[in-house]
Amino acid sequence: MMLITNKLEIEEKEIIPGFKGRFIHTKNLTVVHWSISAGAILQEHSHSHEQVTNLIEGEFEFDLDGEVTKLTAGGVVAIPSDVKHSAKAITDCYVVDVFYPVREDYKK
Repeated sequence: MMLITNKLEIEEKEIIPGFKGRFIHTKNLTVVHWSISAGAILQEHSHSHEQVTNLIEGEFEFDLDGEVTKLTAGGVVAIPSDVKHSAKAITDCYVVDVFYPVREDYKK
């Protein structure tokens, strides 16, 4: 299946307060374009998916398995499967996440 579209044509869904995403699913992975409001918090969690977080705009505080770092535009975090992580948007942020395998829970 090939998909050619403009991301702005994909319906935005708010998964948790302050985290609005546009979701693209392929056979093997999920890509999410997030618009995140300043002050929004992603509670600590883990999942079986590998994740690569790309901060395109803004400032984002990231806690990866107890190691806290502040990301700015251009920052990238690679998260292995089952590693606990949490985050807080210091400013409004634009983030692109890539998950492998597909996030079935995000298809709902």
